[in-house]
Amino acid sequence: MRICSFACSFLKKKIQFILLAFWVLLYISGFLFLQIFARTKYFSFVFWSFNIFFLLCNRIYEGYLFSSFGEHWAFLDNFRGTFRWQICFNFVVLRMVSFGYDYHWAHQDSRFDHEKHIQRCNICRAGKTCYQLLQERGVQSDKFAFVTYLSYLAYAPLYLAGPILSFNAFASQLDIPQNNYSVRDTTWYGLRWVFSLLLMELMTHLFYYNAFAISGMWKQLYPGDVFIIGYGVLNFMWLKFFLIWRYFRFWSLICGIEVPENMPKCVNNCYNLESFWKNWHASYNKWLVRYLYIPLGGSQRKLLNVWVVFTFVAIWHDLEWKLLSWAWLTCLFFIPEIIFKSAATAFQAKTALGKFIVREFSAAAGAVTITCLMVANLVGFVIGPSGISWLVSQFLSREGLPVLAGMLLTFYVGTKLMFHIRDAKQSSH
Repeated sequence: MRICSFACSFLKKKIQFILLAFWVLLYISGFLFLQIFARTKYFSFVFWSFNIFFLLCNRIYEGYLFSSFGEHWAFLDNFRGTFRWQICFNFVVLRMVSFGYDYHWAHQDSRFDHEKHIQRCNICRAGKTCYQLLQERGVQSDKFAFVTYLSYLAYAPLYLAGPILSFNAFASQLDIPQNNYSVRDTTWYGLRWVFSLLLMELMTHLFYYNAFAISGMWKQLYPGDVFIIGYGVLNFMWLKFFLIWRYFRFWSLICGIEVPENMPKCVNNCYNLESFWKNWHASYNKWLVRYLYIPLGGSQRKLLNVWVVFTFVAIWHDLEWKLLSWAWLTCLFFIPEIIFKSAATAFQAKTALGKFIVREFSAAAGAVTITCLMVANLVGFVIGPSGISWLVSQFLSREGLPVLAGMLLTFYVGTKLMFHIRDAKQSSH
């Protein structure tokens, strides 16, 4: 027994060493790649190809099984652990892209207007430093050393799940720790997380939305029940990720490094797709805007860029058809919202009647958008692409139409309430 125990322990340590050596090799290859291509004209194309190649290979080969190197190595696959390393590496890829682009832009002239930003930003005017300033002002060239690069990729509080922090923001806080959160603020932040955890415990013991979704029992229910389950699953997912990301953000704040809040707004206070995605995994949204959306052309090619961005988001999460379906459905629902916003901007209502009509149309559009958002998330995380036809047929049936009408009316009233909350906040400022 002692010999078997010793052999198992030896094998585990050997596998850990092999994985560690593999990770370090990947990190070194990424760093050397940047030294070669960072100042070239075709940097973006080659750099994205390099990172997406590793991202796809990690998923296709499931973290590279030992059995793929020969049957006599297959027994080592039994000691891989409970957590798949390639899932964490998804976040490492984002950090590698951030380091690469920040290093690439450090050799170019910055377009960031420091003085204008301070005039507009309430945080910076108060004598503190906001995240955007940390990210955009750049760092000294000595910060792009390999040791700092390695520290950034393997920074413990954010390694497993984020939030995602740009390299400039990380390096800026190494010498001067964050000053936006005092010890008292950080302590209160941690206590609020404990209260949220208790809420999750209460929700999982009393409300069984997720159990219905996972078991597939939603197929045997009426359309009204499916709507309630879908809405409950969306709230459950929000609270779950809220707890995960706030825990790691709290840990990072204790270490003196501030990262973006991933869930700055309640999921039930978003009435359009743009505001929803700005406030759901917000740090990832900031990363996508900075390193993918703007380099692709930004708002000048918005209708095209949205498809590229969400396709990348789906592939980054996992190689599954239901995630691609979720991404493309979201893009499809984005198109009418973009067109409506452009029309609303072009049509500047001046009379009281005109403003009333625009507000009512906006509320109706908000109701439709929330419904589309629920459908996209149901397809992506519950029913899959094969369940779309079933879902549509259920809600367009004789029993489903009244539920659909009630759902749209509920979301319409909810959107009007969100308008009042928004107006109250604007008037207070």
